[in-house]
Amino acid sequence: MNILVLNSGSSSQKAAVYNAADSLGDDPQEPAWQGKIEWEGMHAQIDVRNEADTRLSEQVSAGSRQEATAQLLDSIWRGAAAILRGPSEIAIAGHRVVNGGREFREPAVITPEVKAAIERMAVLAPLHNRAELDGIEMVARKCGAVPQVAVFDTAFHARMPDAAAIYPGPYEWAEQGIRRFGFHGINHEYCAQRAARMLGKDLASLRLITCHLGNGCSLAAIRDGHSVDTTMGFTPVEGLMMGTRSGSVDPGILTHLMRRKNLSGEQIDETLNKKSGLLGISGLSGDMREIVAAMKQGNARARLAFEIFAHRLRSGIGAMAAVLGGVDALIFSAGIGENSAEVRARACETLDFLGVRLDATKNVRPALDADISGDGSPVRVLVIRAQEDWAIARECWRLTAKSRSRAI
Repeated sequence: MNILVLNSGSSSQKAAVYNAADSLGDDPQEPAWQGKIEWEGMHAQIDVRNEADTRLSEQVSAGSRQEATAQLLDSIWRGAAAILRGPSEIAIAGHRVVNGGREFREPAVITPEVKAAIERMAVLAPLHNRAELDGIEMVARKCGAVPQVAVFDTAFHARMPDAAAIYPGPYEWAEQGIRRFGFHGINHEYCAQRAARMLGKDLASLRLITCHLGNGCSLAAIRDGHSVDTTMGFTPVEGLMMGTRSGSVDPGILTHLMRRKNLSGEQIDETLNKKSGLLGISGLSGDMREIVAAMKQGNARARLAFEIFAHRLRSGIGAMAAVLGGVDALIFSAGIGENSAEVRARACETLDFLGVRLDATKNVRPALDADISGDGSPVRVLVIRAQEDWAIARECWRLTAKSRSRAI
């Protein structure tokens, strides 16, 4: 069975094809085909690779998002890197959907009603949910009536207790649906499950803090296999400092700017999402690799950006540990979490009181997936590769297996 996965971002489009025979098991496998589009001004960069390591790279006129996505999907069954004879060989397609609100606590087969719900939530994640709707439409055009599944980033956090989810504003906010949804749930859940297998423990017995650190960053406190708190909230702006997002700031700053600088809501939104974080403080980049390199060359603002990032990360980890009443494992994942030894070291250096002890040698070049804890550390420190596409494919396979069992 060939499973197509689309992961639609605001400025990128990823796709992968997994081949599942009898099952997909628990351990991740590499896709048979994977591709990515990155938009750069007036051009789109398309990169494709199949399991035989045949690669294609092409820069095309950006055109519309739909046109570029169509070209990406066509390369699954056309060209040197093709692995299928045609779209009819796709059995099911899965999509990462950033915001499903409170309506979806599980993956859902996409129906007109589900599409309408995704559209309703697009007001809170316009750059993501609408891109995901475009992806759903494009798969329908290319693959006809193939079943499609939405896997929601918010679903893993949907059971957070009200004490963690409801903002301390007027209660009318909660009645209007304004609450903390949390994001990155697909990877937080995957990392928790993977950590339990790596440690040989029952997931329900573990207190875990998962650190999804990429261009977007969030933490989750996981107990009994469920998210009980997280750092992102009503939107993905809340919480940790990120690549270009501010993370949490005093809302009084925003009202001050609106009054004194006559800024509009759109201008403030642009500032918080695209001109803040590592980029805003350093003035150089939202990429942690470039921040670390500039810091090592003596750039004071790059150092300040790094120190703020590390400070807020440590503070967030401490808060998650307090919610859990202790921690059994601390997990780093996503681009920064997997690749920045400097960030992991700085995050852990003051956490000895929690039982976090890092092995400096293992931390420098960890294998994925790896335990980088120091000898005798009561808390295990793990580096786990983000596997959102694999997790989505597995959910597609499970839904297919369920429908087969009902048919029998």
